[in-house]
Parts: sequence; structure tokens; C-alpha cells
Amino acid sequence: MTKDAHDPTPAVSPGIPAAASSSETPPARPLVAGRAPAQGMTFSHPQSAPLLPFEPLKQTNSVINEPRLVRWLLIAAALGFLSLFLLLPLLSVFVEALRKGAGAYFAAFGDPETLAAIKLTFIAAAIAVPLNLVFGLCAAWAITKFEFRGKQFLITLIDLPFSVSPVVAGLIFVLIFGAQGWAQPWFGDNIGKVLFATPGIVLATVFVTFPFIARELIPLMQEQGTEDEQAALSLGATGWQTFIRVTLPNIKWALLYGVLLCNARAMGEFGAVSVVSGHIRGLTNTMPLHIEILYNEYQFVSAFAVASLLALLAMVTLAVKSFLEWRYADQLAATRRH
Repeated sequence: MTKDAHDPTPAVSPGIPAAASSSETPPARPLVAGRAPAQGMTFSHPQSAPLLPFEPLKQTNSVINEPRLVRWLLIAAALGFLSLFLLLPLLSVFVEALRKGAGAYFAAFGDPETLAAIKLTFIAAAIAVPLNLVFGLCAAWAITKFEFRGKQFLITLIDLPFSVSPVVAGLIFVLIFGAQGWAQPWFGDNIGKVLFATPGIVLATVFVTFPFIARELIPLMQEQGTEDEQAALSLGATGWQTFIRVTLPNIKWALLYGVLLCNARAMGEFGAVSVVSGHIRGLTNTMPLHIEILYNEYQFVSAFAVASLLALLAMVTLAVKSFLEWRYADQLAATRRH
């Protein structure tokens, strides 16, 4: 057959397959990452992935579905632990406090020594918490906003009350302010008695509670960085204005949580206060110490009544924290994202 001269189709030699001709489409080339495919380039579909040697975990709404038995066992273990070590002891406190009726319960708070113990507990907490608030803010600001020698040593000192027994802390103050202590002559002549008095109780309470606010602020302030403060300073704000209008709004919720935890520990502290108080009834006994004395004297209703007051204060603290988390959930989320 004679090929037309104007026919653009290339001629195919007899006996040679059409695929071997020069007009054959070139084989597909792999796609290079970051490069668009050239015009006319074709790609073959990849083969299906090989089967895994194990069955993959099934997910629903991005939550791994464990077997129902495992889930029930985990829930039962958590509820059993909380019931055994938290709910039952708490319930037993109120049951024993009300064993002889509401009249005996409220009569326990009419004792002058009980009222003095409650008053001293609130005084110690009212002094210790503001002092720790100032210290926590200053320590967190210095650690997160500046670089200086001894920074890690300062962090170690902040964590010291977590690793030292409160009884040991009380003995330290006995060695410093006791009758043979090196600081007692000056304090005795100029300030007054420290041990076996309110100042010693406040010192012991401050020592065991000062890490709480600082440790609540440091991780958050490290995550937030210093960009906002630098921007405020570059716009002409003073250091105090930067702290009040920029730093404090960003850390107010962590600061509040630290204050709540510090206050709860201050009112419930026993070990360090027991060493420095002297157990003088009506003068240097806080609520935990007074509970011990009442229990040792077999005044069980009075002891559990005062203990129930401490438990109620702890539950109020927890309720306030939970309410703030629920009421200001959006602001808390925005602070964490910040």
C-alpha cells in the first residue's frame, strides 16, 4: 500500500510491532517531590499496600477502642482506689463528728481552746500566703525572663521543701532560734520570742508552702516567652506597666491556682508547726495540732468536728477551683494557647 505524502502518521515497517516504533509513548517516570509533572507525562497507579503482619487498632472519633472488659476494669480500679483512700476516710470524718448529734457537733466549736486554734490557723495562713505570693512572682519572673548565674541553683532551692521532711524543717528553726541558736540573742533583744510563739509558726508555714506558687507560675511563663514584654517595652511602657497590663493578665489563673494550693497546705500543715509550736493549748496550737490533742484525750466528737472543718475548707478550695475552670474555660484555653 502506498502512503500518502501528506499523511503525518509515521510508517511502520512490516514485521515490526507498533509498540517498537519511534512514535511509542515513553514509559512513565516517577514523580519527583516538589516538581510538577511535565506535559504529556503519565503515571501508573501504585499497587495496593502489602498486608500488615498484625491487625491495626480500630479508631472511632480519634479515640482508641479498648475491649469493653479492659475499660470496665480500669474504671473499677480508679473508682475503687478513690473510694478506699479518699471518699471513705472523708465520709468517716463527718460520720464520727455527727455521731452524738448536731448539738454536740456545734458545741465543740464553743470551746475557747478550739476557737484559739482556728484563729491561729487563719492568722498563719493569712501571713504566709501573701509572703509566698510575692516570693513566687519574683522568683518566677527572675527565672523565666532573665539569664543569670546560679539560675539552676535557685530552682533547686525552690524545690527544697518538697524533698525535706517538714519535721526536719522545724528542727532547722529550732537550731536557729532556740535557746542556744545563733540568731536568738539578736531576735530576743530586738523582735521578741520566735519559737513557741506565733512568729515561729508563721516561719515554719512559709517554709513548707513557698514552692507552690512559684512552681505553678514557672512552666507557664517559660512557655509564654518574653515577646509580649519586649513589645510593650519597645512601645514605651515602663517595667511596672508591662507587669500589670501584660504579664499579670497572662498568668492570673496559674497565680490563683497557686494561691489556692498554698492556702490549703498552710492550714493543714502539721509536722513543721508541731516542732516549733510547743503545743501550748490556747496559744500555739493550730487546728491540726488541736485535733491531735483532742483525739489523744479521747474527745472523739470534738476532734472529728474540728477535722470536719478542715475537710470543709479543703472542699471549698476545690469547689472554687472547679468553678473557675468551668466559668472561665474559654479564657483558660486562650491562655494555654498563648
